[in-house]
Amino acid sequence: MKPAPLRLVFLGSDAIALPLLEWLEGEGAPHARLTAVFTRPDRPAGRGQRLKSNPVKAWAASRDLPVFQPEKPDGDALESMNGLGADAALVMAYGQILGDALIAAPRLGTLNLHASLLPKYRGASPIQTAVASGERETGMALMRIVRELDAGPVADVERVPIAPLDTAAEVESRLAAACRPLLARTLPAFARGELAFAPQDHSQATYCRRLEKNDGDLDFTAPAPALAARINGLFPWPGCTVELAGQAVRLGLADAPPGTVPGALPGTVTGADGSGLLVAAGGGVLRLRLLQRPGGRMLPAAEFLRGFPVAPGSILPSRPMSPLVRAQAGRR
Repeated sequence: MKPAPLRLVFLGSDAIALPLLEWLEGEGAPHARLTAVFTRPDRPAGRGQRLKSNPVKAWAASRDLPVFQPEKPDGDALESMNGLGADAALVMAYGQILGDALIAAPRLGTLNLHASLLPKYRGASPIQTAVASGERETGMALMRIVRELDAGPVADVERVPIAPLDTAAEVESRLAAACRPLLARTLPAFARGELAFAPQDHSQATYCRRLEKNDGDLDFTAPAPALAARINGLFPWPGCTVELAGQAVRLGLADAPPGTVPGALPGTVTGADGSGLLVAAGGGVLRLRLLQRPGGRMLPAAEFLRGFPVAPGSILPSRPMSPLVRAQAGRR
């Protein structure tokens, strides 16, 4: 006998969850019925600092779903969850720490969607860090949520390739779409109590932190491929910048073509080709493909250079780059 759709509560705050929510409302409806949403409180935004709903709240409100926005998911949140009679809860990019009682409140427990090939890149910025680290594959993992940071046992993974010229924005879009086949495979077995979960190898875990504005600094003594990966991985936020003619120029895309520039100091502009502005880096050449001057639009290099010429021999100052990954235990 086919099981009834799961009564599902969703906990999330970020736009990456919207394709999944749309799927649950449509093709995924035979597997799960969304009964309520928990999301972060409205925050001030814009010049007027008016309170603004996050994308998940706006989506849920447009469908008249119950929305809960606890400042902290504590006693009141637990009472609300218990009152919903949920079969399961699903967390994705919520941005809140859940207590054990809330995790255990739904009848079948709480699942989490994490955007990495666990145990790699546990933590707050797995998409950006995977791209910035030069990975050629990532994925969306479905796991049981536990108190330790992204350390729960994993049921299944939907793998997603990372192409050399992908930015974090493009990879995030593919990961968002990857949730749909992943849950189509796993939710029916989960509802029947037949979904198997395998423990992670904690000795292989790495952790990525919340990104900060100064993570966009670049040290041109680093290898060119590493610089290109960081530029692409940190786009659109926080975004890498370089100083050109006293202005902070934002970078949107880069690669590292073959070749070297013997004798050139790291950070020296060596010219341009049909695809980008060429800069000497540690052990190679960095090609800046998309650039944006303050107040302007992100432009292909050739178009950017027509309005903002950069003379060969110009030096782009280097700044220290903070590590994005650590390999030590972390807890929620």
